[in-house]
Parts: sequence; C-alpha cells; structure tokens
Amino acid sequence: MKVGILAFHGDFSEHKAVLGSLGITSIEVRTVDDLAGVQKLIIPGGESTVIAKFLRETKLDRAIIKRVRRKTLSIFGTCAGAIILARKITGRNAPKSLGLIDITVDRNAYGSQLQSFEASIDVKDLAKSVDVAFIRAPIITRAGRRTNVLATHKGHPVVARQKNILIATCHPEVRGETRLHEYFLKM
Repeated sequence: MKVGILAFHGDFSEHKAVLGSLGITSIEVRTVDDLAGVQKLIIPGGESTVIAKFLRETKLDRAIIKRVRRKTLSIFGTCAGAIILARKITGRNAPKSLGLIDITVDRNAYGSQLQSFEASIDVKDLAKSVDVAFIRAPIITRAGRRTNVLATHKGHPVVARQKNILIATCHPEVRGETRLHEYFLKM
C-alpha cells in the first residue's frame, strides 16, 4: 500500500511521524505525478484557502476527484483537510472545496488560535477515547444521510466517514495519536 501526504502546507510532518511510528513509509505529494500510485492520501490541517488554491493551481484537485470517484484513492482529511473535502463550506472567505463527502462545515467555528483546546473523544469501533486537539477547527453543521458520524464533541460531529473518505475536524496527529490513522489505513 502506498500512502501519500499532501505536503505543500500545514502539519504534514506530524502525520508523517504518526505513520512512521506505525512502521508505514509515506511519500510527500506535491504534484499530480507524486499522486500516481498512491492508494491512501492524507490532507493535513493548515489554512484551507491556501490548500484549495494549491490544489487548483497544480491540478491535483481534478486528479484527486477523479481517483476518488474511480475508487482508487482513499482520503483522510484533518481540520483544513476536512474543510477541503466537504460538499459545502460556510463562513467568511470560504474556499472552493472538492465536495467529496456530504457534509457542511463552518470554518474556524471554534474561534481563534487562542480558543484552541484539547479533548478526548469516543470514536465508534475504537476501544478507548482518542486524544485530539481542536485548533481553529471547523464545526460540521450538517451530515448527509450516507455520511456515517463516528464521533461527536459537545453535540457536533467531529469524525465522519463516507465510503472511501474519512474526515476529522480535529488533529489527532499533533497529540501523536495513532488510532484514527490505523482506522484509515484499514479502510
């Protein structure tokens, strides 16, 4: 299995470290050629407008959509990655999303960097709570019928899956948490 991490912007090095702790060698994806042969792709947190612009300018957006629809690529998006994968984005200066999971997200809904926090969440099918960080995180305001909500925090979905797309509005990777990555690798 070839695992790639979108490595243009954001906390891709933390994802790489988590995968390394699981014995998984990953490649950094910055071009359409880098994406070739990748079966699993992580879109990390960062600034969603910057990531969206990069995907568009490199034509990775089209390549990713095509591969997901052909079912030759699974994606795990954390925080800004979840925003990029959403069907609809609300909030100021919302970027163009890939629309690959039927959710609506409100960008930076938890507030500024100073209002970031850590929490433990219970994720379906995982034996114990997962420690995560919410850093300028989005809130999922709507999950479609075919979207399986796997975890909530204070009444809002925070981890969800639809077919070959897994999203988390939080950051398990900054806590060194491996179980959501393990779940993704088994999808």
